[in-house]
Amino acid sequence: MKTERRICAGPVNRREFLAAGVLGAGGLALPDLFRLRSQAAEIGSKVDHETSVIFVWLPGGPPHMDMYDMKPNAPVEYRGAFHPISTNVAGLDVCELMPRHAAMADRFSVVRSVSHTFADHGGGHKRLMTGRIPLTPVDTVNDAPATGSVVAKCRDHIHNGIPNYVSLNPGGRINDVFAQGAAYLGPAYTPFNVEGDPTAPNFVVPNISPIPAVEQRLGDRMSLLGSLDRIERQIDASRLMDSMDRYQQRAVNILTSDRAKKAFDLSLETDTVRDRYGRHCWGQRALMARRLVEAGVNFVTVVMENPYQSGVTQLKQGTYNWDSHAVNCHIWDDLKVRLPIYDQAVTALIEDVHQRGMNKKTLILVTGEFGRTPRLESTVGSQTGVIQPGRDHWPQAMSLIMAGGVTTGQVIGSTNSKGEHPADRPLTPNDLWATVYRHLGIDYTDSFPDHRGRPMPILPFGEPISELLPS
Repeated sequence: MKTERRICAGPVNRREFLAAGVLGAGGLALPDLFRLRSQAAEIGSKVDHETSVIFVWLPGGPPHMDMYDMKPNAPVEYRGAFHPISTNVAGLDVCELMPRHAAMADRFSVVRSVSHTFADHGGGHKRLMTGRIPLTPVDTVNDAPATGSVVAKCRDHIHNGIPNYVSLNPGGRINDVFAQGAAYLGPAYTPFNVEGDPTAPNFVVPNISPIPAVEQRLGDRMSLLGSLDRIERQIDASRLMDSMDRYQQRAVNILTSDRAKKAFDLSLETDTVRDRYGRHCWGQRALMARRLVEAGVNFVTVVMENPYQSGVTQLKQGTYNWDSHAVNCHIWDDLKVRLPIYDQAVTALIEDVHQRGMNKKTLILVTGEFGRTPRLESTVGSQTGVIQPGRDHWPQAMSLIMAGGVTTGQVIGSTNSKGEHPADRPLTPNDLWATVYRHLGIDYTDSFPDHRGRPMPILPFGEPISELLPS
């Protein structure tokens, strides 16, 4: 079916054009965003701006014993319904529902021994996102800046026509909901949010769309790109750029940037590549993340929360996120849908980054806020009304993977025979972030002033994970 293109006719005056800069993080206009950033103390001016991070966030808490740390010899009330399969790395097994992981395990590393003490989603989100001990064990409003905000702060001097920090997320559940807030760094360092399902026919990138005073409601991506091309031509003809202050000019540069437009345009990818990632929200977000770091974005968060979209039927016994309590879902039925989609999207991202020669510069981290209880629970499902299996919150042990920019093809740490706690090489979220900051060339012992002017270190403790450091 042909979609009608609706391009706003008529000239663009200065007032309308400046209004088009109202995009923003937390409702901030881009010029205000840059002005706020310029007022902050500069740290990290010597970092390697060619390095980047893709942070895949699995909110709710993925089940470590059903993915990367399976225990086939544990008692039946612990081990789960699925079997481990061998990978192309000796000694590394993964769940049978993740065969693509098994075929390319040499391109990522599994860390099995991270733990912390915050069992609530809010506390867990804050603990993972910030690398600090949160002041409260609940709620997701940060009292310390999320890692992406720290990176944006340290790389504020980089102006390349595209935001330095982007979040690809469901929409309506951003920043403070996922503990992505900037806390005392201020709203200028919250992510540039791109919301929704990239496979949806009406998907647009609202943060680079002109507001209605400049452009009528956009029907599709082509109308967005066409409108930006027209605005760019009119700016050049009117020499309006010459009269703007540097903050307005920087906002305009992103709004009209060919680099930004192309980075967000998935239609520029071949069908083969898009199919490899999966024609699904998670897969296409992952593909967009690769395009963004390729274009110069320093830190991209990819939220993989709800698999029941892009044409996937919602199971009555399924749940929208990774929070697999028995009251929420039948964990085995849910994972039968969730893990194949996850398996395709994540492995496509890792392989694509590697095949494009980006793996030394781009680090990929995939994690949730905690693991799930090793011992299974059974209760009546709120949607099904019948007894079903599930797992509760469990910060005492969790598994995650890292790829690109680190030494791959290995397992770091282990848990005890029932998956309850680290048996060796105990690590914390801070060790993960110390590894990430080292990759980015950021000195994590540097400090920023908090709301009271007190110096707050980027990380109060933690060391890079030595096994992951490239030789």
